[in-house]
Amino acid sequence: MQRHDCHRFSPAECAAHLPADRYFIALTRGTLEVGVYAPEGTDPQQPHDRDECYVILEGKGRFQMGDETVPFQAGDFLFVPAGVPHRFLDFDKSFKTWVMFYGPEGGEDPIEAPSGRSSSPAS
Repeated sequence: MQRHDCHRFSPAECAAHLPADRYFIALTRGTLEVGVYAPEGTDPQQPHDRDECYVILEGKGRFQMGDETVPFQAGDFLFVPAGVPHRFLDFDKSFKTWVMFYGPEGGEDPIEAPSGRSSSPAS
């Protein structure tokens, strides 16, 4: 592919190629790695050395990050700083999520809310 080619991947295409660890890498570029993750039964993740984002494609359940547990459903966006323990809990069989790893080992600078906005959607 050339540098300017459009990179389009559907969740279904990626899910059709899931290996035993249930994580398929769809794209890498620089520090960015994009994949589809679809664990079965339990989520055995360990903390990662880079920041990551999830965009939930299908399913619902609960997400644990550090000492906090929140519900999730299709369409939700979750951010996990590098090194923080996290996992999906009580998810249904249809659960799939985009995963995006990026940045340097150890993560980026602290999270800052855009000017005039709270960093918490509940605020």
